[in-house]
Amino acid sequence: MKNNHLENSKQIIKKNKIEFIDLKTIDLTGRLHHITLPVYPNILEKLLNEGVGFDGSSYGFRKVENSDMIMIPDLATAKVDPFRDASTLSFYSHIFLTDEKRSPFNQDGRYLAKKAEELLKKTTGADKSFWGPEFEFYIFSKVEYDTRTASSYYRVEHAEEFYKKAYHAANPFDEYDDFRDEASKLLKAQGINVKYHHHEVGERGQQEIETYFSDLLTTADNIITAKYILFNFAKQKGLFITFMPKPMYQQAGNGMHLHLYLTKNGKNAFYKKGEYGNMNELGRYFIGGMLKHAPALAAFTNPSTNSYKRLVPGFEAPVALTYGQGNRASAIRIPKYVSNPDETRFEYRPPDATSNPYLALVAMLLAGIDGVTNKIDPIKEGFGPYDKNFLDGNDVDKIHFLPRNLTEALDALAVDNDFLRRGNIFTDELLEQWVKTKNEEIHSIGTMPHPFEYKMYFNL
Repeated sequence: MKNNHLENSKQIIKKNKIEFIDLKTIDLTGRLHHITLPVYPNILEKLLNEGVGFDGSSYGFRKVENSDMIMIPDLATAKVDPFRDASTLSFYSHIFLTDEKRSPFNQDGRYLAKKAEELLKKTTGADKSFWGPEFEFYIFSKVEYDTRTASSYYRVEHAEEFYKKAYHAANPFDEYDDFRDEASKLLKAQGINVKYHHHEVGERGQQEIETYFSDLLTTADNIITAKYILFNFAKQKGLFITFMPKPMYQQAGNGMHLHLYLTKNGKNAFYKKGEYGNMNELGRYFIGGMLKHAPALAAFTNPSTNSYKRLVPGFEAPVALTYGQGNRASAIRIPKYVSNPDETRFEYRPPDATSNPYLALVAMLLAGIDGVTNKIDPIKEGFGPYDKNFLDGNDVDKIHFLPRNLTEALDALAVDNDFLRRGNIFTDELLEQWVKTKNEEIHSIGTMPHPFEYKMYFNL
């Protein structure tokens, strides 16, 4: 297989007269980085054998005194970059240590994704997990923001201003349907097939693009690629986009809902006709595990302070640790509109795109595996199913909710992390580094005066 990918990459280089090779990878928090090399004879063989050295501490991975690492291209991810002036072939990378064995780095999300899929087979008998992300984002015509010792502000300008009824709005009021058309074509050219796109609920320029299912590693790669495509395309158009969970006050937040199912012997492993949502015991246990561990999961699926300005009641925020077919306040929804047995699935609604998608998806998979292994029944645990508006009824006292802020999510992770350690996938080092990084973010934001504090307290 490796030789096939090598030959395919060489053909792409020849056909497209490729001048540069670009190696892409993300840091611990999920931000994309790259390094570019001019093409020369046998460059791919050299990269496969030797890789490219880099400073892992600058990626938030390791301590400065032990930070030399190597990135090696995954030739299966070869794609021509549409945003480089020079013809450039892009690859995602695997990260290795500099020891004699060239050991895989245990904080490399792409490595963890492969380990998690192997664990899924071993523990549940399923073949693979398949994921379908929904990308929600805002488009603004102008954005300014800055934070300094003596000033702190943001200002956005938007071409759209609905008075409600923005969901699925039609042109000419939907200003960016052509943008989404063109973006969908760019995504398709990168191997990401769009299911549909539309205007979202947000009245000041919120958009949604939903994509089809892929396996865990490909989905995480696709999330990074989709953000790269949309950011660059917006810049070409003189626009600004953001995936921030809550970029505007009193406007709907941006989530990254993830639809999920497992396969066994190539067929959907969740389907059973006649059960609630046509979801069988395996699917229910998987749901049970995810809901039981949801507070700890939030440290990875909702890992920014801004995440919790979206996760508040109202605006269809999925804050309740429940499941059902109808209520969008539930963390898990089984779509009613699915009639094809092969597509039987559930939707995990809390995540947002400030996450490192590799870590977030792997953590979700491990929570589900724990549910299956320990037969965590969501009905017995009191997670539902709920199809009514429980937030206004007597049942609200029985319901548990997601953490109210990132500190609470990290606290939940501190007391509930054994499920992440299964198969030694999340190591002590990774968990410690993650918590350290996120606590630094909390401290930085917590010690910075907020503009609204001036409005509340300046004259008090």
